[in-house]
Amino acid sequence: MFAGVVIDINHKAVDRVFTYRIPESLLDSVAVGKPVRVPFGSGNRLRKGYVVSVSEKTDLESGIVKEIDSVLTNRMSVEEQLVALAIRIRERYGGTLFQCISTTLPAKAKYEERKQKILTFVGSDETLFAELETAEKKKHYAKLRLLEAFSEKRSIPQDVVSDRLNVTSSTIRPFVDRGLVTLSYLIPEREKEEAKRFVPEKKPLNEAQQDAVRTILSDPRPVHLLFGVTGSGKTEVYMELIERTIESGKDAIVLIPEIALTYQTVMRFYNRFGGSVSFVHSRLKEGEKAKRFQDARDGRIKIMIGPRSALFTPFSDLGLIVVDECHEQSYHSDQVPKYDAVDVAIERALFSGAKVVLGSASPSVVHYERALSGEFGLEKLTERAVKGSVLPDTEIIDMREELRQKNRSILSRSLQEKIRDRLAKSEQVMLFLNRRGYTGAVSCRSCGEAVTCVHCSTALTQHRNGRLKCHICGYERAPVRICPKCGSKLIGSFGIGTEKAEEIVRETFPGIRTLRMDADTTAGKEGHQEILEKFIRREADVLVGTQMIVKGHDFPNVTLVGILAADLSLYVPDFRSPERTFQLLVQAEGRAG
Repeated sequence: MFAGVVIDINHKAVDRVFTYRIPESLLDSVAVGKPVRVPFGSGNRLRKGYVVSVSEKTDLESGIVKEIDSVLTNRMSVEEQLVALAIRIRERYGGTLFQCISTTLPAKAKYEERKQKILTFVGSDETLFAELETAEKKKHYAKLRLLEAFSEKRSIPQDVVSDRLNVTSSTIRPFVDRGLVTLSYLIPEREKEEAKRFVPEKKPLNEAQQDAVRTILSDPRPVHLLFGVTGSGKTEVYMELIERTIESGKDAIVLIPEIALTYQTVMRFYNRFGGSVSFVHSRLKEGEKAKRFQDARDGRIKIMIGPRSALFTPFSDLGLIVVDECHEQSYHSDQVPKYDAVDVAIERALFSGAKVVLGSASPSVVHYERALSGEFGLEKLTERAVKGSVLPDTEIIDMREELRQKNRSILSRSLQEKIRDRLAKSEQVMLFLNRRGYTGAVSCRSCGEAVTCVHCSTALTQHRNGRLKCHICGYERAPVRICPKCGSKLIGSFGIGTEKAEEIVRETFPGIRTLRMDADTTAGKEGHQEILEKFIRREADVLVGTQMIVKGHDFPNVTLVGILAADLSLYVPDFRSPERTFQLLVQAEGRAG
């Protein structure tokens, strides 16, 4: 028997597997992912390596193949698990071995150790309320974010304040100078005392949530799909499972889409679990990320929250991986190795003996089929968690009929009527322009059909020269002036954007207050947060935006969601476009009700 062994895995120049003979005494011990000691180089110096393959034959001459000296451990350490995971990723998704190992093993970047600063508001409740009113009146949004955070929790780590709230020291300093906020340091001993005194904010679970928790914990299957309607309290189920996991002495990873990594998300877990929580995201420096991974390795934290990269947190005793909104495309890496974080999470759970919970209001067809077949456990939350809260009624408007009735606006007559009703009741409206994946598909306004490829049946894309091209097989054709199905001349690409949609809303409803949320209006560091805060404070009647307005936000006063050009993403040249369109629309309508 022979083994493929990787030597010096942290060196970019060595992306090669070396072959070693497995001695009979080690046949039962050598396996993929195991660390071994092998003779290496001309001096046969014993070096550490990792087994990446085992085979019965080799193409090398037997006389030049060296033997493995020893296996270093019997139990897979977290590093061994992550190396084995890298090997699985390479086998399934491609890429070099070094690229895969660099993805799974935490970066060893330098980081200057510093004591953790804690900000504490020491003023009275009346003072805090007065400060909030003043900041709101003067539109000091950074101060508002800080004060609103203090209204939820009086002591907040400074890294949460700076990273998640985007509040700088210039905003904090006046409060410190006035004696309203104090700065202190947490040393490890005091940190332990804080944990003892910490009282978590825990909401009681309803019966459906309790059933889901019980089933997931008792079912021997490692993977469970939590299929819950929007607002059904999936996060409360996650937190209860995490609490049980921590009580058993194990750790937890919570994966969330990058777009949903907001201050509110982190604070929700922080309010429940205190200093046991940390988070990683793409804006952290490599040194900061390395420090947080080291905290996980050393047991200083028990919960890591973040996008795909959080999956490789080096917890030595991982007990639970939660993948929230598991249908999201952001879990698919667009850089080599182009892995699917959901499938890799399942692989990691198998190595570590952990459970995986996939949560979604619109799970993918693949995940749902695996649940229906019994491979995954399936738990359903069919009603909203808040008593009295109901799912919204959905009305589908045929815009072809609107056109025949001489309404050329992107707003149907029914939507216009409902917006007027909400304005009269001082309620809020969200208008979502479904431009996800829009690439210039050409469709008929009369019959609704898109111009498709004669080979692939997917929508053709119109390029600047007017020619239509299939992005799958390469088929091309001349520009279309008349609909090939119904003969109508009302054919062309959909060119309206959020800015034009906002303009139409203002023209239709004079005096209406609007906000727009898209790539242009959120370009600044605090763009997303400022727009959402204004809308929550009811400084606008209507929020117009792209898909970034429909993911995980909770606006209590929103009672109407209008989805413009709801079928637009059906024309994306992708066989999954109907499924993805459905998922996006479910998320959008979930903002109301």
